[in-house]
Amino acid sequence: MLDVEVSLIEKIISSWGIDSKTAAIIISIALLLMLGFLMTRITKRLKLPNVTAYILVGVLLVPIWKIIPAGITGIIPDKVLNGMDFLSDIALAFIAFSAGEYFKISELRKSGLRILIITLCEALLAFILVFVVCAFALGIDISFSLVLATLASATAPASTIMTIRQTKAKGEYVNTLLEVIAFDNVISLVLYSVAISVCLALLGNGVSFSSIGLPIIKNIVCLFIGIGFGFLLKIFLPKSRTKDNRLIIAIAFLFGFCGICALLEQSPLLGCMAMSIVYINITKDEKLFKQLNYFSPPIMLLFFVMSGMKFNLKAFTNMTLIGYVPLFVAALVYFFVRIFGKYGGAYLGAKVTKSDKNIKKYLGLGLIPQAGVAIGLAYMGARIFTEQGHPELGDSLQTIILASSVLYELVGPGLAKLGLYLSKSYKKEEEIKEELVLAPISENTNLDSLNEEVEISPEEEAYNEAAEEYYDDKDITKHKSENNAG
Repeated sequence: MLDVEVSLIEKIISSWGIDSKTAAIIISIALLLMLGFLMTRITKRLKLPNVTAYILVGVLLVPIWKIIPAGITGIIPDKVLNGMDFLSDIALAFIAFSAGEYFKISELRKSGLRILIITLCEALLAFILVFVVCAFALGIDISFSLVLATLASATAPASTIMTIRQTKAKGEYVNTLLEVIAFDNVISLVLYSVAISVCLALLGNGVSFSSIGLPIIKNIVCLFIGIGFGFLLKIFLPKSRTKDNRLIIAIAFLFGFCGICALLEQSPLLGCMAMSIVYINITKDEKLFKQLNYFSPPIMLLFFVMSGMKFNLKAFTNMTLIGYVPLFVAALVYFFVRIFGKYGGAYLGAKVTKSDKNIKKYLGLGLIPQAGVAIGLAYMGARIFTEQGHPELGDSLQTIILASSVLYELVGPGLAKLGLYLSKSYKKEEEIKEELVLAPISENTNLDSLNEEVEISPEEEAYNEAAEEYYDDKDITKHKSENNAG
């Protein structure tokens, strides 16, 4: 093993006289998880989301290779990176399933048409502006510009939702923002599915049923399978099912659906979102989503770290041209044009629907973050470009999206918080503390409303739920023993 190029981990293991591929793989995964966690300790102090830390770890691992002695291909074995491509499908499934939680029909009925118009305006304006600027102003390939434009319409729900939870924001602005984000990613996925079909035709397959019609039909099939899985999930998850088994069954459904989509060579995003939309609307069961949120962090960490490792820093810094401009210029143009499209489209949609002035002025600020869905779609788009013999376009697509995603995750949460503050959707911490101190506690005081103001960590909440479940089970056992004794 020492006579050929190997990774740093493989070289260290083999220096001990051991030749174990299993050990190299397991240690590599452990290292990626630990590095991702350690980076969050830094980004947390900067009040940045965890996804930024994960992407940065992947980006920084690549230039570190340059200082490693000759004969070493990198820190992580190539077979680990190449052999975990399936992780992107699974991560996207979790992202899409969690996004569907906020697509509640009962809430959308109240203002569904208004939300749909606002979403169409902001998503389509971002799509049109990015496509026109990239294809005609920057001279970038039409198929590349089309796929990149569909990614511009996507919004990352995680960063905005995290900011809402941290500030405990409430009100019409918050409800509108969450509903728009839910619609937004549905529109983005539909646009992407159509764009990929057109892209394949433009790249040489020609315009035919097999190049455009068949992929669209496959996406529709995945959509209906996802809807069916949503109903089946409800049947397999009765209230009497234990938490452990609920988690096992839910993950089995997500993995199984990903496998079906892989057989059909389609993204699991649209179908998984359909599955979660059906499930949340027929069961009102929000606890399942919380359980999955506790399970998914390691998967999301590995996905974003490995996405960051695919960031082509050399192409980004060496004046590699795409169209008429260097790649880093294209990334910056995409970054600013998408912001303008999102903000302008949200303003236009709110004005057309005669929404509240705070929604009209500040809704666009909450739609800036972009990470999970866009990165996942970029990964799949790059794979298609490579399969069609255009790996350089695939590298460029991922590089632009990853670079802009880091920027969006740096400024996005701050802009979302600014929008929440300017729209008067949350109170300052000082105001909350003052109210809690001055408010007299009497028999009529609503203690539940006071508890909402006290921040409880996810770990503490999970501990409390486990304790409640333990004592509930204990009470049931005691009750049964008493009945048997009687």
